[in-house]
Amino acid sequence: MQDIAREAGVSSQTVSRVSNGSDSVRPATRDMVLAVMDRLGYRPNFAARALKRGRFKAIGVAMFDIVATGNLLTLEGITKAASDLDYAVTITMMGKGQQRSLAAVVERMKNLPVDGVIVILEQMLPDVGTFVPPAGMEVLLVTSAQSTTMSTIDEDQYGCSTMVTNYFLDRGHRTVHFVSGPEESLDSHFREQGWIDALARRWVVAPPVIRGDWSADSGFNAGLELAHVKDCTAVYAANDNEAYGVMQGLAAAGKRVPDDVSVIGGDDVLRNLIPRLTLTSVKMNFGAVGRRAFRMVARVIEDPQRSRPTRELIPGVLVERSSVRDLTR
Repeated sequence: MQDIAREAGVSSQTVSRVSNGSDSVRPATRDMVLAVMDRLGYRPNFAARALKRGRFKAIGVAMFDIVATGNLLTLEGITKAASDLDYAVTITMMGKGQQRSLAAVVERMKNLPVDGVIVILEQMLPDVGTFVPPAGMEVLLVTSAQSTTMSTIDEDQYGCSTMVTNYFLDRGHRTVHFVSGPEESLDSHFREQGWIDALARRWVVAPPVIRGDWSADSGFNAGLELAHVKDCTAVYAANDNEAYGVMQGLAAAGKRVPDDVSVIGGDDVLRNLIPRLTLTSVKMNFGAVGRRAFRMVARVIEDPQRSRPTRELIPGVLVERSSVRDLTR
């Protein structure tokens, strides 16, 4: 910075103000300093800025799987919101060979230049109920699980399932079969529980769960199985991949959708992939969750006095197409 000041004929303080984007420098002076910076190859020192400001203007994101559709859309929302406030994003993966606990994740993040951490919690970690974030490190969980020490945000997985189940029952279906996600998935757990509770509130005993793995192939196998279940008229699949597979499996077994069996999926991610899509589905706003998650963390980074655990659930919206038959008509 002294080299820049000497070359431009200004003070080091003026160079610092230009580097930090201050509005207190005259436009002509700023342009001259920026030109010298460019000519001499100057780049701001990230660590020095952090020492001066007391923060890095960066957050960490920890996740199990970056290619899962919901995670990718949530991450996109985080990075877009971060970019709007000139924050950087550092991503770390929670691999199978690593110790899986919030304490371990946050400890890794503490060694990186980040001011806060967002954990996309796809699977339950053993210390979710007991972990207390270290002082000066805001930690937020993307999950429907509750925490007394950390803020949480998620799509309303439970509420989406109660909505779908009631939608079927209100249209004359006597029960609803459920194709779940993997057993270790928190999202699938909350969707399954919402389905069970919605049936129970209508005095309907839940049929046996068919366990899937989020894939269309697992849905296809479930469709083949359900095609031979007597009086099966309604199927709710935990995501759209499974739901589309269920429809294909039912068709392969000679069943028609929705004439014989009605099907609803969850997340509405196939609308730009499948032409003339007929699948009714619950639209999940993963991007909104990501944007909101970042803003919640950034708010505390900018003003630590606002640090107190909050919980937000963003409701899904049922997108009606033509995969459900109304039996009351």
